[in-house]
Parts: sequence; structure tokens; C-alpha cells
Amino acid sequence: MSTFLVEIVTPERKVYQETANMVSVTGVDGELGIMPNHIPLVTPLRIAPVTIKRDGKVDIIAVNGGFIEVRKDKIVILAESAELAKDINIERAEAAKQRAQQRLAAKQDEVDFRRAEMAMQRAMNRLNVRQKI
Repeated sequence: MSTFLVEIVTPERKVYQETANMVSVTGVDGELGIMPNHIPLVTPLRIAPVTIKRDGKVDIIAVNGGFIEVRKDKIVILAESAELAKDINIERAEAAKQRAQQRLAAKQDEVDFRRAEMAMQRAMNRLNVRQKI
């Protein structure tokens, strides 16, 4: 079976690098399933899990926005932030969710509301990914 290299990179570090058989991401226009020899593509990503299938194993990474670049033999995800499921601290993610809920409930301007909304999405993404392991 054909494979390709998958890298997930944040401004701080390379989070993931493995050879895979398939990658599933959520782009701004919906779900994308990418297999070897996919046509070249660059698209923005939503705050959502990235699922990587490799040799009977499945890796799930919480990716918080960014871009995916698909080449013939390599996929690079440039993420604002990303965490492997095993590295997610549930208590910290729950605390972030609680803070975001409090900020959403408070009367505030549109910018603060949007920031709280994004914080809530990131916290929920991390919690959902952690629950899948």
C-alpha cells in the first residue's frame, strides 16, 4: 500500500512526523480525506481533530486552525497550535472551557465575544480529541 510523509508544524515546534496511509482533516469547506498521490492542494483548516491512519494505527491530533499543503508524497500541516491526544491535560482544557463559558455569558463587545468563542472551540477540540484515546 502506498504511503506519504505527514508533518504537523506549529510556530514553536514540529509536533508530528510519521509515514501514513490516509489523513482526514476539516477544511473551511468541509471534511477532506487525503490518500497517497492526491492532487496538490493548499487550504485553510478549521479548529478540529486531524486523524492520521498508518499501518493499522490511528493517531488523532487536536489542531487549532492553520493550513494544510498536500503534495504528491508529503502533507504538511502548518497549525497555529496542535497537541497529540496523549499530551492533552484534561484539567487544563476543562479550565479553559469554563473560562470561555464565563466570558461568553458576560455582556461584552463583539471582539471579546469572538475571542471567547474561539477559546471555547479550542477547548472543546482538545477535550474531544483526548476522549478518543
